Amino acid sequence: MQELDLHHIFSLALILVMIAAGITAIAMKFNKPYPIALVIIGAIIGLINIPVLEPLKGFITEGEVFNFAVITLFLPALLGEAALKIPFSHLYDNKRPIIMLAFGGTFLSFIVIGFSSMWLLQFSVPAAFVFAAVMSATDPVSVLSIFKNLGVNKRLSTIIEGESLFNDGLAVVLFNISAFSLITYAGMGIEGAGLGAWEFVKVVALGVIIGGASGYIISRITRYFDDYPLEIIFSIILFYGVFLLAETIHASGVIAVVVAALILGNYGAKIGMSPTTKLNINNFWDVVTLLANSLVFLMVGLEITIIDVTDMWGLIFLAIIIVLAGRTVAVYAGLFFTKTVPLTWKHTLTWGGLKGSLSIALVLSLPRDFEGREEILILAFSVVLFSLVLQGLTIQPLLAWLGVDKKDDGYDDYEKLLAQAYRYEKGIEEVKRVKKNLRITDTVTDEIIDEYQENLDSVQSKIEQLIQNQPELREKQINTLERHSLYAQHEAVERLAKEDIISTEIADQVVEQIMNQLAELESEH
Repeated sequence: MQELDLHHIFSLALILVMIAAGITAIAMKFNKPYPIALVIIGAIIGLINIPVLEPLKGFITEGEVFNFAVITLFLPALLGEAALKIPFSHLYDNKRPIIMLAFGGTFLSFIVIGFSSMWLLQFSVPAAFVFAAVMSATDPVSVLSIFKNLGVNKRLSTIIEGESLFNDGLAVVLFNISAFSLITYAGMGIEGAGLGAWEFVKVVALGVIIGGASGYIISRITRYFDDYPLEIIFSIILFYGVFLLAETIHASGVIAVVVAALILGNYGAKIGMSPTTKLNINNFWDVVTLLANSLVFLMVGLEITIIDVTDMWGLIFLAIIIVLAGRTVAVYAGLFFTKTVPLTWKHTLTWGGLKGSLSIALVLSLPRDFEGREEILILAFSVVLFSLVLQGLTIQPLLAWLGVDKKDDGYDDYEKLLAQAYRYEKGIEEVKRVKKNLRITDTVTDEIIDEYQENLDSVQSKIEQLIQNQPELREKQINTLERHSLYAQHEAVERLAKEDIISTEIADQVVEQIMNQLAELESEH
């Protein structure tokens, strides 16, 4: 890459932002998924000789630049923003499918793709399992940006987001072991398997510890400030600081960011953030992630055009089939004993296992002399292009065909009324809190509370009327109450067993009954 001064680099970056923003704005205007539009337009720009853009293309498609931009610059922000907004209760309620997919599913996919690549693609052992590692994780950049706009069931969305936030961290660990240590461990037999397992556990555990400790410390610090610009800076320091710290000591930076952001977004928000701070932090990271997503997908489109697929079509087809097979095994086998995930959701999770920029960035980070690097690069790029364009464009029709995104008649009106009810309830709570803290007089606060209460009563009356006119909404509320009741019953039985009040055998029998009831409710829902 030619020497570039900082002014030139900034100019190229600004041009890239302008192009990405323009494409994103047009896609949103026509209600189309902007990530796919960016990839396609990026590929077109890469293929066409546009003199004014040639320096930009040369700069972006340099492997080191792409790798730095995706992994170090954008990934912590994208993961942090997503984890910051996920209520921990949602993850906890869906912990079983998320754990089974993020841990068990990722490992199953890694094994299936690895051995299939050895047999069908004739890769060496390290090359086969490096390819398996980069293709085993659902890329969070791709999944989160596309699924957020599809309006899927909230619980399904939580499972998809939870999996994508954790499994890419595991894939990065598997990638590093496969690329740099696999042959060494394999040559040591049983001892090598133990060392490999220990390396895996150590990297993940250190990431959890670093992220947990840092998230807790920053959360406690926010208690002493009520200044949202400063608290936004704290969140920036947290996301990038834990990532760089974890990577420096050879831990999982991705897992560290996710854990830290979860703690800040739940514990930190509860003990140290005012409503104004929460709103502004969320708005700030919304802007950052929109910009980051736009740039990432445009860069992916530009990067894909540098590969030469001449005489590789047969291998590319095989690679796509192998990756889809790995994902299928990961979802259906990984969730085989999880009865609370309907079959239609499994279909969605299988086809929605998108690959993206993280896969490309990992392959580009391989040493130049790594055996099979060019073949892995070509196949990884091809699978990513297939995933983003074909799978990305067909997800929404698939959801409609499966009925996953179907809403009951009148449900939009119900959601609007529900949002208003929560708005007024929280408004009343905040007025009472401020009154107590600032000693505001009853005359002033009662006037505002009465107004809010009147609005709340009106909204509640409209909800009651809507439910009477739409019996299916009533069934939905019953379904919701029953599910939450069953979750509470499940927790209570587990607690009784843990405290040795009932035997494990009895607890297992009751839990199985509860899980069967949950499965029936989920299939109805």
